[in-house]
Amino acid sequence: MYKKIIAAVNEHINSEISARYALSLAQTCRAKLYICFIAEKGMAASSISMAEDAVKRLFMKAREADVHVESITETGSPLKEIEKIVKHEGIDIAFAATRREDIEKRFYAGTFARRLSINLPCSVALVRVVHMGRLHPDKILVPLKGRNGHIKERAHFIAKMAEAFGSKVFVFHATKPITKFLHGEIHITPIEWEKRLPENIADFMKHLKKHKIEYEGKLLPGAVARSITIEAASKRHDLIIMGASERSLLSSILKGNPVEAVLREAPCDMIIFKPFHENK
Repeated sequence: MYKKIIAAVNEHINSEISARYALSLAQTCRAKLYICFIAEKGMAASSISMAEDAVKRLFMKAREADVHVESITETGSPLKEIEKIVKHEGIDIAFAATRREDIEKRFYAGTFARRLSINLPCSVALVRVVHMGRLHPDKILVPLKGRNGHIKERAHFIAKMAEAFGSKVFVFHATKPITKFLHGEIHITPIEWEKRLPENIADFMKHLKKHKIEYEGKLLPGAVARSITIEAASKRHDLIIMGASERSLLSSILKGNPVEAVLREAPCDMIIFKPFHENK
């Protein structure tokens, strides 16, 4: 599914770490890796030098890993230039690090990450780096909501990331507590929760099983974002892979957005994944 992978690099160290996730995926998928740096107009010479050094390090690392690699350096708008490369080269998936603005501002209120996710005609993996020195996740937490599209690609991406690092995958679904009028919340057994597993999550588990990676599932009632961050922290997960929300901007503003909340509070590295390829 992934034959061509692009990693956007800049002068910040988190972009280099994000690119190393892309490199690991390229190695596992036997894909070609494109490392790109887009120098914005008026960018300081010192920042350009740091970014170019990062590209060189990544290029050498890819060569050592026997990954087919190409580096691209351009000047202009990062969003426009990356979009051009994606279209020209037929890129399947793009990796980029989240920026400070994505944490401090509303993620879905016009940030660079939001624009990248919307505009690129390929799958997108936005990486929030929390632990600079932990690039080999042993435990990957995969929160799933009740309705998910592109089930086959989601399972493929997660399985390949797990294969790249020899990780165990933990599929997590936070369900709403069951309540009855005048009786408050009703507690049911884990087996009863299992029977309430949404059909598309069960379908996802079937696709994941085909990849023959180690995984297990868990369902818990509670608020989605808080349940995810507590689960990740208490069970010491190394990486969260969470789907990009499909809520509209207005809905996100009025009701809040679980992705934004987890992005701010994640106790480990996090990948916000937006699939693009149709199930085949």
